[in-house]
Amino acid sequence: MARRAGSDGAKTAEAIRAAGLRLIFEHGYEGMSLRDLAEMVGVQPGSLYNHIATKQALLFELLSGHMRTLTAALDEALAGVEGPLARLDAFVDFHLRYHLTRKMEVFVNNSELRSLEPRNRAVITGLRRDYERRLADILAEGAADGVFTVPDVKVATYAILAQLTGVVGWYAPDGRLSEDEVVALHYQLVLRGIRESAQTIRP
Repeated sequence: MARRAGSDGAKTAEAIRAAGLRLIFEHGYEGMSLRDLAEMVGVQPGSLYNHIATKQALLFELLSGHMRTLTAALDEALAGVEGPLARLDAFVDFHLRYHLTRKMEVFVNNSELRSLEPRNRAVITGLRRDYERRLADILAEGAADGVFTVPDVKVATYAILAQLTGVVGWYAPDGRLSEDEVVALHYQLVLRGIRESAQTIRP
């Protein structure tokens, strides 16, 4: 018998989200059953509906919660940072460290967008674009100031995000490179891609 989450509603709801995230990560949205979810949390299947309306609602809550938390944390990381070089450095540092410590959330957010119903998908797509806009604004500011060479801000934004987020798939905490080394290396790679000169120094 799975360990029961207790009678506290908030704790049970959090246990459901955590278990749902793990099950979707391990088995995919289609492969996750509410019966398995209830068993993992330690409640009766019918009791799940005291906390989630449907399986689809749970997926939407997981993805929207991830994106809203991510964007709010980014805004906090960028607060008070002035100038496109320093803001790009802060963005790369934040994005990598945040994602490297949340492998399940990142994987589910990227792989299960397809599993959302159209209305829910539109909301998550909007939240993703809102996050992407932060980086696009940094690149546009740097290009306007002559600090960056960015022929197409939108394409550069997508390329940089794909490069940074892709690290989650191969980085190992006990591997050859430390987290700090990975962050510093990727900052240099990003910066060299949007500047004409390769002679760059991390601010």
